[in-house]
Amino acid sequence: MRGLALFLICGGVCWGGGVGSRVEYIGGTLEQYKQHCGGNIVTSDAREFQFRTKGSAVKVPYDRINVIEYGQKAERRYMSAVLISPVLILSKARKHYLTVGYTDEQGNQQAMVFRVDKNDVRTVLASLEARTGRKVQFQDDEARKAGKG
Repeated sequence: MRGLALFLICGGVCWGGGVGSRVEYIGGTLEQYKQHCGGNIVTSDAREFQFRTKGSAVKVPYDRINVIEYGQKAERRYMSAVLISPVLILSKARKHYLTVGYTDEQGNQQAMVFRVDKNDVRTVLASLEARTGRKVQFQDDEARKAGKG
């Protein structure tokens, strides 16, 4: 019984905090990742931003990050309207995008663009602002409204 309790407590710690926000790598300058590669970004580390996938990770010290940009893209829900209900054509699906620009160890400018889940975007933006000391650049007023709350 004690072993089961220990397993549940450790499992909660492993699955809970520190896992990061689920994202999709859309593109950028990292050649080792394919477009639309899934992974997690971690902003809970005090020293570095991390993008983790199965088997690899990119770690960028916060003081090397020089661009944090947030934007949205709204698309009509055509497929849902066809399959479920024509009323859904009136609604829009918003996708949330985060760009992180930084200088690497050789002094070259690098960039990573992620699609972030709508439930995680405010937390990620606030964490990046706090950790880097930089303000998020918003692509437009709609992004500003969504990013600030």
